[in-house]
Amino acid sequence: MIYKAPSKDIRFALNELAELPAICTLPGYEDCSVELTDAILEEGAKFAENVLAPINRNGDKGAKWAPDYSVTAAEGFKDAWLQYVEAGWVGLRAPADFGGQGLPALVAIAAEEMWCSANLAFSLAPLLTLGAVEAINHHASDELKAVYLPRMSSGEWTGTMNLTEPQAGSDLAQVRSKAVPVGDGSYKISGQKIFITWGEHDMADNIVHLVLARLPDAPAGVKGISLFIVPKLLVNADGSLGARNDVRCVSLEHKLGIHGSPTAVMSFGDESGAIGYLVGEANKGLAYMFTMMNHARLGVGVEGMAVSERAYQKAVEYARDRVQSRAVGSADPAGVAIIRHPDVRRMLMTMKAQIEAQRALAFYAAAALDRAARHPVASEAARNQALVNFLIPIVKGWNTEQANEITSLAVQVHGGMGFIEETGVAQYYRDARITAIYEGTTGIQALDLIGRKTAAEDGATARWLLEEVRVTAGKLAAAGYASMAANLEAAAKEAERCVAFILDTFGANPALAAAGSVPFLKLMGIVLGGWMMGRAALIARAQQGDEDADGEFLAAKIVTARFYAEHLLPQASGLAAAIVDGAGSVLELDESLF
Repeated sequence: MIYKAPSKDIRFALNELAELPAICTLPGYEDCSVELTDAILEEGAKFAENVLAPINRNGDKGAKWAPDYSVTAAEGFKDAWLQYVEAGWVGLRAPADFGGQGLPALVAIAAEEMWCSANLAFSLAPLLTLGAVEAINHHASDELKAVYLPRMSSGEWTGTMNLTEPQAGSDLAQVRSKAVPVGDGSYKISGQKIFITWGEHDMADNIVHLVLARLPDAPAGVKGISLFIVPKLLVNADGSLGARNDVRCVSLEHKLGIHGSPTAVMSFGDESGAIGYLVGEANKGLAYMFTMMNHARLGVGVEGMAVSERAYQKAVEYARDRVQSRAVGSADPAGVAIIRHPDVRRMLMTMKAQIEAQRALAFYAAAALDRAARHPVASEAARNQALVNFLIPIVKGWNTEQANEITSLAVQVHGGMGFIEETGVAQYYRDARITAIYEGTTGIQALDLIGRKTAAEDGATARWLLEEVRVTAGKLAAAGYASMAANLEAAAKEAERCVAFILDTFGANPALAAAGSVPFLKLMGIVLGGWMMGRAALIARAQQGDEDADGEFLAAKIVTARFYAEHLLPQASGLAAAIVDGAGSVLELDESLF
């Protein structure tokens, strides 16, 4: 088995936990339905399993850079991209006004999970393209939209984000790239950008770079950054492609993982100056880039969960096939499949439970994103926007941090064979590592969570969510699920204690609050994941009496929720102790003693 889309679990999370039927009633989404989504996911599963998954190992050999500044994608990638474009997959959540299908983010995220599981490196090309589409659609002029969005929405052209420079990583105030007005409405762009995902390749006819740069009279810092469209090939007045722009991929990075996704060092304006076009107003580029950050960070959270799913499937397959040692407690000396050994089962359950919780929480956040954008009642739209803002750093940070643990467990299940590249599981371990770094490291997500998303609103959204957690704990108790109820209730109390600590501390001593920010992010991920698992158990129990119920699937849901409650939720107390009682020791040691 290479990859099998977990269609039942995806549909359960979509329909029951994220409430897809309700999302399809929002204005503008009336053409969406559960039946349409089922059809999309069925075809998407086929594409992921039969086209993308088989070339994932080819991707690990990497793209190839040539001295003429060209990049050739890994074997099979270009053909797969052409099939992807022909099938219309790029346009799932692209705007309908420009040829996309305009479907809910919730539906698109479910399909994107399958692309990420099947071939993480490949999936980054459409992810970046859709991010660029979103920024252009929200902020560019009608003229620029008409030129670029139809062919980006179709996938004929791909898109990139050019933020990072050698001296400016996460601190974009240090950006030095320049933009000089030419006088005809265009600008000459010069500078170098690094870490540009899919910055150069041969899969699409054109690449549309979104570039942060400074105008000559721009103020210092982040308030002086503007956003420009800089195409690889210039576009003629009739829409045809013209001359090559002064844009070069001067090298590719040598990376730990995602080798199939070329990470380019891009140089702009080495000769005559790269021609660019201002997006929106001058000096508002960073704000425009952040338009797509919620989508992008949610997408990376899905990446973390998806590569974990792929590693989990590989580990289960190996555990079923690998025969080693007699069963624990058995007098029969014959070896058994290692899936029968208790510790292997513990590892597999640890993987399975977290993946299901992460999927549910990511889909729940995507549904809130759709409600924030489309709900007809302004107060509900605002409440959902606050919910999105709070959940995104958790989904991004928790899913990706745990991807490191889950893929490591997959290697561990394989034993020594997991350390051998030919087995294949090591690729998932390497590929997962970047997800906790790009689109904002876990530390950045955590600072955002305690500052802008908790302290700045006096904990309103955090407390609302934790009250919902308590309600679910009460329902679990009433249903007779004592251990689930008790552990969820206890974890919620620990989370409430940490919220109170952050609110009491952040204003007077922000460094003390920040010392426990990553543990707080993990704590909230674990607690909200437990909430989702509790809800899943209650829904599964209610459905067990249905005439057409899938009894085994529903029973597995309940067992997995119990495992999560008994093995993962207890971590909350240790994290809370570190957050509330251990912050001082993080800051106490003199720098010279490190």
